[in-house]
Amino acid sequence: RTLVRLAHEILERVPDLQRLALIGIHRRGVPLARRLAEKIRAIEGHELDVGSVDVTRYRDDLSVRDAQPVVHQADIPFDVTGRHIMLVDDVLFTGRTARAAMNAVFDRGRPARVDLLVLIDRGHRELPIEAGYVGRKVPTRRDEQVQVRLMEIDGEERVTLELFRELPSR
Repeated sequence: RTLVRLAHEILERVPDLQRLALIGIHRRGVPLARRLAEKIRAIEGHELDVGSVDVTRYRDDLSVRDAQPVVHQADIPFDVTGRHIMLVDDVLFTGRTARAAMNAVFDRGRPARVDLLVLIDRGHRELPIEAGYVGRKVPTRRDEQVQVRLMEIDGEERVTLELFRELPSR
């Protein structure tokens, strides 16, 4: 239901669907972007361009996270220049992933506009980044983690709040 509401919100707020393209942030943002595009097609009959981006090499905390990260290729089969790009992710936390995704998009061209859509906004921003489209705001403590599980990746649909095994670095 949340994705249907977000699809309707996009349709209400985006004046030119011809220029809109969705880019899912690897991993769970990718199936969310595809689902949103399908919902918009079902409601409006308009096919949106959909791409994906892995932000691993754009992150500023790479050395803190993984010694040998697996980097996936971006799949953006359209020109971003002059387009309205909507980045899609499952959870917004510090803002670092969203910033890295913007860098990846701007490496491919100069969009006319970039928006951020997230399923869950859990707060605790470290950068001045806010999502323009939010499924749910879920206030959390820093030692908690929101886990989104999607059928396409995890074989189930579920959102849970869990304690971090170790606190994320700042």
